[in-house]
Amino acid sequence: MDGILNIYKPSGISSFDAVKKVMKICGTKKVGHTGTLDPLASGVLPICIGKATKIVDYIMSETKVYKAQLRLGVITDTYDREGEITHETDVKLSEEDIIDTITSFVGESEQEPPMYSALKVNGKRLYELARQGINVEREKRKITIYSIEILNISLPLVDFIVTCSKGTYIRSLCYDIGEKLGVGGAMWDLERIQTGSFKIEDSVKLDDLDKDNVSEFIIPIEEGLSKYDKVIFSSKHEKLLLNGVKINNEYLIRNIEFNKLYRVYLDGKTFVGLGIRDDVGFKITKLLI
Repeated sequence: MDGILNIYKPSGISSFDAVKKVMKICGTKKVGHTGTLDPLASGVLPICIGKATKIVDYIMSETKVYKAQLRLGVITDTYDREGEITHETDVKLSEEDIIDTITSFVGESEQEPPMYSALKVNGKRLYELARQGINVEREKRKITIYSIEILNISLPLVDFIVTCSKGTYIRSLCYDIGEKLGVGGAMWDLERIQTGSFKIEDSVKLDDLDKDNVSEFIIPIEEGLSKYDKVIFSSKHEKLLLNGVKINNEYLIRNIEFNKLYRVYLDGKTFVGLGIRDDVGFKITKLLI
């Protein structure tokens, strides 16, 4: 079985718990998810099966959309409601100040990951160190917030939708918003509603999945890569392409843009993988058959 399941992960379980259940249903260990969701969070979690595990990194690198709830006036050690409260205060802020501050985070910036995260420092996961009471310096990472839409302000709670790049921690965003407002903040709820082309309205609830119906929900690998344009070669070039040889015939590649990933097909129907053109020619960079 090869393909992708657009799973809706419920809150209360880890992403790995979801993967384990899919492993059992599909009867294979060749399964991988495309971006961790904390146990507190729910929402879209594409899970790759079989040969589709080769494209995990491509799906992980795509834009994410989250529906989040921020609670102002509180700070916790985990930056969310599951942590221990370390600071609490009344919130007396105008809606205008809240809106201006939150929207100021739109754009490129550097974000410090929370201590309670799965990132590794010197071979140790940060959350393991945090549980031992050890706080270490975390290297800031470049992120992009493409947009923030504020849905509701009912202090101390603020609901918003954020569209962001891979690697953005919404917990850290909530913490940073609280810091900038001078009252503290923590993530109170989180739902991922989209990752790349995988949307919440097309997802299947994990609890609704079983051995009898799983095949109905499998998305073909090529569909999971639909953001990439198609390029078609004749089957007579199959051997060259499958062996990683660059095709440099200008007539064949004249309409292919440089340094852009394409889905590669033979005779317009057989999907073989992803390829890219450089100064020398065009070649398969990720073989998927």
